[in-house]
Amino acid sequence: MQSIVVYCGSNPGTNPIYKEVAIELGEKLATRNIRLIYGGGGFGLMGTVADTVLNNGGEVTGVIPNFLADLEVAHKTLTELHFVETMHERKYKMVQLAKGVIALPGGYGTLDELFEILAWRQLKIYDGPVAIINTNGYYDLMLQQLDRMVADGFLKAENRSLLLVAESVEQVLDQIEAFWAIL
Repeated sequence: MQSIVVYCGSNPGTNPIYKEVAIELGEKLATRNIRLIYGGGGFGLMGTVADTVLNNGGEVTGVIPNFLADLEVAHKTLTELHFVETMHERKYKMVQLAKGVIALPGGYGTLDELFEILAWRQLKIYDGPVAIINTNGYYDLMLQQLDRMVADGFLKAENRSLLLVAESVEQVLDQIEAFWAIL
């Protein structure tokens, strides 16, 4: 694995465990020489992951739309920062640069990115692994909803299985490595 996209909140959340996991992920990415690809922001969990990778000698590529950069939310000290026009271009560019996707907790933006990449995976537009770290049961209700979608005939079971679920940073990185090892 050379690079991983991380989707996560532009806020830190209210439980300190979310920041702790973001720091651990940043440390592990740097230790394993995996470049972080992310949305380019300097705040919240996004900024925490990026800062941690950088502080541990790793490389970070941000992809940010011009309108967000104009609002001065762009991280200032990344290894590389790409500017794009739209959110769609941002999402496309990010996954083109990476060998997998990991989602940490976040809000609408995180869920938008997660579900779009799962739809792309289902349609075979994107072929890399897509995973979540279910810190503190954050994604439990979403996972129940996905199971309901299968039970009610709106989602095929094989497409439900496209989402890898991990409880820890080590587990998610191992799952992504295993994904590529069997291809």
